[in-house]
Amino acid sequence: MFDLTSLLTIAIAFFIAAASPGPATLAVATISMHSGRKSGLLFGAGLALGLAFWGLVAATGLGAILQASSYALSVLKLVGGAYLLWLAWMSARSAMVKADMSVPPKSTRHPGFRHGLVLNLSNPKAVIAWMAVLALGLDDGGSAAQVMLATGTCMVLGLAIYMLYALVFSTSGAMALYRKTRRWIDGAVAGLFAAAGIGLIRSAFVKQ
Repeated sequence: MFDLTSLLTIAIAFFIAAASPGPATLAVATISMHSGRKSGLLFGAGLALGLAFWGLVAATGLGAILQASSYALSVLKLVGGAYLLWLAWMSARSAMVKADMSVPPKSTRHPGFRHGLVLNLSNPKAVIAWMAVLALGLDDGGSAAQVMLATGTCMVLGLAIYMLYALVFSTSGAMALYRKTRRWIDGAVAGLFAAAGIGLIRSAFVKQ
C-alpha cells in the first residue's frame, strides 16, 4: 500500500542519489563559482529538466525497455561519455590559462540552461537510478496516480537540489575562493569529468 511513509522513503532515497557529488552537482557548483548566480541557476534548471525527463521514462515503464536494450543503452553511454570528456577538456583548458581572476569574469558566454539539459540527458544511468528509487516505495500494485505522485515529488526535489547548489556556490565567499584557486579547482574537475567519461564509455562495451 502506498502511503506517506512510502513517499518519504522515495524522497529520501532520491535526495541522497541526486545531491551526492557527481558530474551534475560538480558542474553546477563549478559554473556557479566561476560565472555567478544567474548562470548557475540556469544550468541547474537545465539539469533538473534533464533529470525529470529520465524520471518520466522510468515512470512510464520505458526505462525497463531501455535497460533491456543493450544496443540503445550502449549508444547513450557512448554519447554521455563523450560529453563528459568534452567537459573535461574545457575544464583542463581553463586550468591551463593564466587569466587574471582577481575580479569576476565579465564575459557572458558561459554554460547555461542548454548545457545543463544536455549533461543530464546524456546520462543513461539516471533512468536506472530512477527505477531503483521508485521501486523502494512502490510495489507491483501501485496505481498510475501513485507513480506519478512519487515521480513529481522527486522532480521538484531535483530542481530544489540544483537550485540550492547554485545559490550556495555563487555566494561571494565561494566565488572569491574559486578566483584564488581557479587553476587547481578546474584541474581537479577536469580529472573527475575525465574519469567519469572514460568509465561510462568503458561500461558501454561491457556485456550486461
